[in-house]
Amino acid sequence: MSNVGSERARSGKAALRPNTMILRRTLILMTMCGVVAFAVLVWKLYKIQIVKHDYYEQLAVEQQTRQSVVTASRGTIYDRNGNVLAMSASVETVFISPYEMNLYKEDKELIASNLAAILDVDKQGILTKMEDTKSWYKTIKTKIESDVATQVRQFIKEHKIKSVHLEPDSKRYYPYGTLASHILGFVGAENKGLEGLELKYNGYLEGKNGRIIRLKNARGTDMLFTDFEDFYDAQDGKDVTLTIDSTIQFYVEKYLAQAIKDYDVLNGAACIAVRPNTGEILALASYGNFDPNNYLTISAEKQEELTAVTDEEEYNEQLRLARLEQWRNKAIADTYEPGSVFKIITLAMALEENVVGESDSFYCDGTVNVLGRTTPVKCWRTRGHGSQTLKEAMQHSCNVAAVNIGLRVGAEKFYEYIDAFGFFEKTGIDLPGESGSIWWTKKTFEDKKNLSQLAAASFGQTFNITPVQLIMAVSATVNGGKLMQPYIVKEIANPADGTIEVVNQPTMVRQVLSENTSRQVREILESIVGEDEGTGKNAYVPGYRVGGKTGTSEKVAQDLKNEGAKEYIVSFLGIAPMDDPQIAVLLLLDNPSHKSGIYVSGGNMAAPVVGNILSEVLPYLGVEPVYTEEEQAVLDVAVPKLTGKTVEEAKTLLRQQGLTVKVVGDAETVTDQLPSANVTVSPGSQVIIYAGAEKPSNTVTVPNLYGKRLSEVRRQLDALGLFVRSSGTIATSDKAVVSTQSIPSGEEVAAGTVINVTLVDPTILGFY
Repeated sequence: MSNVGSERARSGKAALRPNTMILRRTLILMTMCGVVAFAVLVWKLYKIQIVKHDYYEQLAVEQQTRQSVVTASRGTIYDRNGNVLAMSASVETVFISPYEMNLYKEDKELIASNLAAILDVDKQGILTKMEDTKSWYKTIKTKIESDVATQVRQFIKEHKIKSVHLEPDSKRYYPYGTLASHILGFVGAENKGLEGLELKYNGYLEGKNGRIIRLKNARGTDMLFTDFEDFYDAQDGKDVTLTIDSTIQFYVEKYLAQAIKDYDVLNGAACIAVRPNTGEILALASYGNFDPNNYLTISAEKQEELTAVTDEEEYNEQLRLARLEQWRNKAIADTYEPGSVFKIITLAMALEENVVGESDSFYCDGTVNVLGRTTPVKCWRTRGHGSQTLKEAMQHSCNVAAVNIGLRVGAEKFYEYIDAFGFFEKTGIDLPGESGSIWWTKKTFEDKKNLSQLAAASFGQTFNITPVQLIMAVSATVNGGKLMQPYIVKEIANPADGTIEVVNQPTMVRQVLSENTSRQVREILESIVGEDEGTGKNAYVPGYRVGGKTGTSEKVAQDLKNEGAKEYIVSFLGIAPMDDPQIAVLLLLDNPSHKSGIYVSGGNMAAPVVGNILSEVLPYLGVEPVYTEEEQAVLDVAVPKLTGKTVEEAKTLLRQQGLTVKVVGDAETVTDQLPSANVTVSPGSQVIIYAGAEKPSNTVTVPNLYGKRLSEVRRQLDALGLFVRSSGTIATSDKAVVSTQSIPSGEEVAAGTVINVTLVDPTILGFY
């Protein structure tokens, strides 16, 4: 029995052994699975709570809150005198919530029809946006004015609409319209700067938007009876003050626009005014022009051209190109051959190197042979200038003399000075889109067997530079030899507390010339305008010491195509006053028409325009004129107020002013006058006083005054009851004739109208 029991016991233990092992293995497996499952759970929790914490928190916030944007206001842009050139004003944006519209079962047709009518937008476009019923925000129209916003609110209130909303926004305004448009640029629909300073300094100007956060319920609507609301205030952009003077900018643009009309300029124009001693840009203009308030609108002339384009794709492409063209800043983005204005640089380097002197003589028979050229270099005056001093050679703008001066400097030194004057690098002006120059390589330029590049460069041909490079280099020749960094932004300030964050100061790039060389250059440039032989004499301004240089450069690339008439860029660079330069003005006109009736040249077209600009800018800058007796005798005079005075008193007053008088009527007291008080006219003009008689209100036809002397013009206009005011070459000169008139011939004007005329010396026609 015991054996049997023992056997059974052994058998039972043997049977239990596999069960125990299975149980043990099961427990181990369960433990391992539990650990793995727990590890996965821990990893999942870690990933959710730690790794993706921000993501899920954002989802939770979005589910529980509603956010609306508080738009920051862009900073204000001021001119140097505190005049506002660009500012932001409060407007509103209208948006709909298709989710709420669907939730509250609102009438989509009613909403779309009324919003389309009030906001002048496409109704179908609104209906399409309503189809996205999961969206809380669909913009209908941005930047609407307060009167339109009021109409939207009235509609919402009248129909108890819950899905149409308004939110505050900001809109950019340019109070002076087109003034300084290429400097300022413009802002796009998202309040981002797209051109000009608005683009360059967008980081300072745009500010930082704020937010309003409110709790919402499960339906997505705002929770009632809760005080929770977070408000993050917007940080407005910084204010930017420029070196630009809006008054000088106005004068520059006024005369530039007039020049385009007078000379039928086909490819636009540019003008820069700078303080030579500091590098501050006082004005910068480029034409064609545009209004930054409506920057997508092209000129009427361009729009008329596009009407002939019938293909939609081609029309859109031409429209795009027309916009880009009018936004292009020719003063810094376009390169050109400067022509004879560049002779200033050649002169300066030669004086600095002592290879020429004021007593040197240069002979010109119309051509000069140059090593490496198969044909001689021609002077613009085919018969030549004969023997001439250094000053006379510059007054005559002699190409042959310029070549000989350049050859004396030598190719290696010439190239070094080009580098020193900054022509191999951008000026770094604080505007976007500045181009670099196009020059010969050093190896080609210094080829000892071919000096043709040196010869042509000596009088400003075969290379391309930008207008801003040229005016800064020439400024260095008259300011004591210092090449200055040009700049437009004076300072940037925080409007919240007035703290100045950025200040720009005059910065000298390098000393290029000595003060003595600079003095010599100033004297020679003054003679080009102030003396009878000078090609720049049409830039003469009575009472002021003006200097400068003309330029007429042929478009070689266009000429090589042999397509139509030759095209030129005419230019003039004027500086004043020459004893202490306060302003330099470079003006260029791209392709004046040969049909304008005026000979195409820098001295004949660009010089008088710069003279007109300086005649207004110099008094504005406080530069006092010093007149000679001859100048004093021909100064324009302001007509005094005569009404209420006796006829005899009026006669005496007019004669004291150098004016003649005609009395109409037989009363003892002056009841009216023509022209009105304070109108400026030429001396010797006849003023009509009405003594009891009625002043006529008739209109007269303006005659063609071109090519006539001032005395003849005065007689002709007196007979019509019109008046004249002159600028340019001194009126007593027997050579001075009218080059342009402010009101075109054939136009009807009221009696008493004053016509401004520009006098030039026609004997310099053809001078470069």
